[in-house]
Amino acid sequence: MASKSGGAIYPDLDGKVVIVTGGASGIGAAIAQAFVRQKARVGIIDINAAAGEAMAATMRAAGGSVHFAACDLRDIAALRAAVSDIRTALGSVSVLINNAAHDERHATEDVTPEYWDDRMAVNLRHQFFAAQAVLGDMKAQGEGAIINFGSVSWMVGQGGMAAYTASKSAVLGLTRSLARDFGSFGVRVNAIAPGWIMTERQIALWLTPAGEAELMERQCLKRKLVPEDIARFTVFLASEEAGACTNQHYVVDGGWV
Repeated sequence: MASKSGGAIYPDLDGKVVIVTGGASGIGAAIAQAFVRQKARVGIIDINAAAGEAMAATMRAAGGSVHFAACDLRDIAALRAAVSDIRTALGSVSVLINNAAHDERHATEDVTPEYWDDRMAVNLRHQFFAAQAVLGDMKAQGEGAIINFGSVSWMVGQGGMAAYTASKSAVLGLTRSLARDFGSFGVRVNAIAPGWIMTERQIALWLTPAGEAELMERQCLKRKLVPEDIARFTVFLASEEAGACTNQHYVVDGGWV
């Protein structure tokens, strides 16, 4: 069923427990809101406790079943505890959205081993351990969906953040391995590579008239993409409408790549 306000409704997502990492702002917040609209039970994990609590409160006020767990995803013990907290509050996890990341720019000459390891922890490592933390639920249910977030940055050859692009390209390998290992249990694992999505952070920090002009020249679609564009596709990919889709990498970038 289509809706002009928010896209299709997928009845199979009604009541499903969904975890969204980095769900307090930007693309993650749009994804969390989209799952609430599907009447899923949504767990949000984010390092920003104030923003996360406020987002959860707003969605609960609108009738959503939402639980927030504050967590620095670099701390794997804390990540596991956050997943357990959400499971206790909402139930067995059916969908994991590994959205959290941080596209911090850095000069190659300035990168230390410690900084490199931190960028891997921020952008890649937690995706594996979040998946590990929910796979038991999904195996027991005989179904599940994991969606890992990559980026088109490495595909377009973007410079100025080698640790970020390296970590995001690795998401594809992680996705394919998990899809192969857990497909026999009915668990689907896919990756989404967003293009340049106009979140508040992107607009404030990186968008310039010259950058926008170049983007519009290179994209097939001559409009700026917004978080809801990614959220709608994410919800579809988590639903049974995409029940035959796994082990894939979907680029959602308006035709930039």
